[in-house]
Amino acid sequence: MLILVINCGSSSIKYQLFDIGDHCKLMAKGMADRIGLSSGWSVIHKPNGQNEVVLERPLPDHRTALQAIGETLISPEYGVIDDIKEIGGVGHRVVHGGEKFTHSILINENVLMAIRENAKLAPIHNPPNILGIEVCQKVLPGTPNVAVFDTAIHQTMPKKAYLYGLPMDLYEKHGIRKYGFHGISHGYVARQAATLMNKPFEQSKIITCHLGNGCSITAFLNGRSIDTSMGLTPLEGVVMGTRCGDLDPAAVLYLMEMLGLSMQETNDLLNKNSGLKGLCGMSDMRDTVKLADQGDTNAQTAIEVFIYRIQKYIGAYTAALSGADAIVFTAGIGENSPYIRQEILSKFDYLGLKIDHTKNKLNEPVFSTPDSKIFAMTIQTNEELVIAQETYEIIMRTI
Repeated sequence: MLILVINCGSSSIKYQLFDIGDHCKLMAKGMADRIGLSSGWSVIHKPNGQNEVVLERPLPDHRTALQAIGETLISPEYGVIDDIKEIGGVGHRVVHGGEKFTHSILINENVLMAIRENAKLAPIHNPPNILGIEVCQKVLPGTPNVAVFDTAIHQTMPKKAYLYGLPMDLYEKHGIRKYGFHGISHGYVARQAATLMNKPFEQSKIITCHLGNGCSITAFLNGRSIDTSMGLTPLEGVVMGTRCGDLDPAAVLYLMEMLGLSMQETNDLLNKNSGLKGLCGMSDMRDTVKLADQGDTNAQTAIEVFIYRIQKYIGAYTAALSGADAIVFTAGIGENSPYIRQEILSKFDYLGLKIDHTKNKLNEPVFSTPDSKIFAMTIQTNEELVIAQETYEIIMRTI
């Protein structure tokens, strides 16, 4: 069965087409970019094993963009299928499922309505996700659509982990609690880690570190997420590229009062102009490291803050888990920065962790030594594959 995976943003649609069955094959991937803008539109398309193709054409709205993706997939020159009707299902990444969704689900009107209700908890992410679903329903009528939620895996957290110290009615009436994000990625790499350890996932203690422009840490106990660093929104947790992470709430009130900031200005400050960017002017860790190597003290401090916050979460989660079998790194920084991994793990020799620095520099999946008491791992995440597989399984169960 051919499964189209969609990640719909406000001005882009990322896509991957998989052939799922006895074997799983990526057929093509790409992105329709600058949707709805006045110029610079493009469809970037890469058939598996072939060169990338860049097609410039107007993309005034998401429906036009999805139609363009469909035309690209069936193109005689660079397409990979003969007819768009060959697509048997569409899997959508949906950021926020709230408490209503603890697993992926076939989309119907009731499901779509519930996703809309959760948009108030993720006003930046859920509305584009909803738009992607609605456009697929129009462009591919009759094709099943499945929602795969970033929050779903964290619904196994106990109350002691997800409740804030606020009046209980704010949770009961308004859903104010920790939800966690990056769940598709965390779940995938945790299962991969268990496989590498040759240990059942359901009998493992694993800490996963998704470190990219957005960052989060998750603790898995016996196959279940028991805590994670992001909260009601993706703002909570460790310091990120442009997000501040954990912050005294009174600091926000102080800033709004003393600087006269509006709600939107405060939101932009915390989400778009803080983190590494706020500390040293660079939001990308690669640029931050280069600046630090040139002697910039703000960049050096930003890296130290970034590492220290992650170390604190890992330390806390080893306590929550009563130890750990593995610490796993994934996403842009986690997969590609041996230096950051080494610095983060430098504090955990008390756990019996020993690093093979040569394997770490080579980005090998297991870079702890054979006599290390816990595993150190680097695992490339594959959220699109998870979405495709879950979409296929749900559709097959309904046939």
